Amino acid sequence: MALLDIPSRRAGDDLLVVPPERGSTSGLVMRVLFLGLNYAPEEIGIAAYSTGMCEEFARRGHDVTAIVGKPYYPEWSVHPEFRGGGVRRSVENGVTLARVPHYVPAKPTGFKRIVHHFSFALCSLVPTIHAALRERPDIVMTVGPSIIAAPVARIAARISGAKSWLHIQDFEVDAAFATGLVASEGLPARFAHGFERWVLGGFDRVSSISYEMCKKAVQLGVAEDRVLQFRNWAEVETVTPLEKPSSFRDRWRIDTPHVALYAGNIALKQGIDILVETARLLFYRKDLTFVVCGNGPNQKVLRECAAGLSNILFFDLQPKEQLSELMGLATIHLLPQKASAADLVLPSKLTNMLASGRPVVATAHSGTGLAREVEGSGVVVPPGDAKAIAAAIEYLIDSNESHAKYSVAARESALASWNKSKILENVEREMLALVAQEAY
Repeated sequence: MALLDIPSRRAGDDLLVVPPERGSTSGLVMRVLFLGLNYAPEEIGIAAYSTGMCEEFARRGHDVTAIVGKPYYPEWSVHPEFRGGGVRRSVENGVTLARVPHYVPAKPTGFKRIVHHFSFALCSLVPTIHAALRERPDIVMTVGPSIIAAPVARIAARISGAKSWLHIQDFEVDAAFATGLVASEGLPARFAHGFERWVLGGFDRVSSISYEMCKKAVQLGVAEDRVLQFRNWAEVETVTPLEKPSSFRDRWRIDTPHVALYAGNIALKQGIDILVETARLLFYRKDLTFVVCGNGPNQKVLRECAAGLSNILFFDLQPKEQLSELMGLATIHLLPQKASAADLVLPSKLTNMLASGRPVVATAHSGTGLAREVEGSGVVVPPGDAKAIAAAIEYLIDSNESHAKYSVAARESALASWNKSKILENVEREMLALVAQEAY
C-alpha cells in the first residue's frame, strides 16, 4: 500500500467508479465518528468537503456522527442563529451532528488563532468521547485544520477500539510560518514541529489532498504504507460551462467583454494583494474588469489598496446555489498563492474553476503541486510577479485559440481527476479495508 506505488493515489490518474446502486461498495456498513472544526452551513473551504463526505457516506448507508464547530468562516464571526447556548444537536441529511461552542477572534492574529483552535479541541473533547463510548465507531476521522484537536480523535479511537484517520487539508504549522502568522524560529516553532510529528505518527491512516502534500507527511515521519491521497473534488454536475452570459453581469453592471475573477477566501496565504497591483498595470485595458468575490480578514485592507481603481470590483461571497453562474462570469480565473505555501496547501477553489471550463492564471514555481495541477488548463507564472500575471491575462484575452484550448482542457481535467463520486468511492473502499484489518 506504499504511497509511491499505488497509481490510483497519484494526482490525475483514474479513480474507482461508483456503482449505480445506492449503498456502500461492498454492502458493509461502517459506524463513522467525524471530528472537524468547519462544517455546513459554511459554504467554502474545508467545510464544503467535510460536509460532502459525511453526507455522502450517510447516503451510502453508513452510520455517521459528526462533532463540529459552530459556523463562523470566512467572516470570523459565529453565524447569528448559532450564537449562545452550549452544544447544538441535530440530524441533517442523515448525519447526526453535535455543534460545539468555541472561541472565534474578530481579528485572527497568530496567537488568537492558536487559542481559537485550542478552544475547539477543549470544547469538543467531552462530546467526542461521549459519542465514541455510545456509538462504538469502527473508524474515527478528523481533519486538519485543526491539528490541535487531532489528539481528541486519537483518544476517542483508542477508548472505543476504532481505527483512526487524519485527513490534512492544510499543513497549518508550516503555513503559519510561511505567511508570517507565527515566528519560524525559537522554542515555540520547535514545539509546534514536534507536536505535528507526534500527532501524525499516532494515526492508522494519514491522507492529504495532493501528491506533494502526501510526500510531506512521509517526510514528517509517517510510514508510506499509512499515507494516501484523498483529493478534494469539483462540483462537476452543478458547476458547468455556461453557454450564455452570466446573470452576474447584469446584477453587478459589468459591461466589459472580459472578466478576470478571483472568488474565495481573502486571507494571508493567498497573497491576493498582488491582484490590485495587476489591475493597476492593466488599467488601460478598457475591455477588462477585475472582480474579487470573497470574504475574509483582509477584505477591508484590500479594498483600501484598490481605492481609485475603477477596473476592480469587490463583492461578498455568493450563495452556493449560484456557484455555476459565478464561475461562469470569468473569462479567466485568478489563483494567486504565496510561493512559500505552494506545496503546503492546494487551494480548494481550483476545483470549481476547472469545472467551469475557463482557463486559470496561477502563481506558483515550476514543479510545485499547484503548478502541476494547473498545467495544461491555464498559465502558471512566478509568485509575486504582477507583470507576469498581467502578461498572462492579456495573452489569454487576445488569443482566442489558446483560450479555447485551455477552456476545454480545464473542464476535461475536472471530469477526469476531480470527480466527487469517484474520489469518495475510493476513500470508502480504503476505510472499509482499514476497518476489516481488525477482523484478522
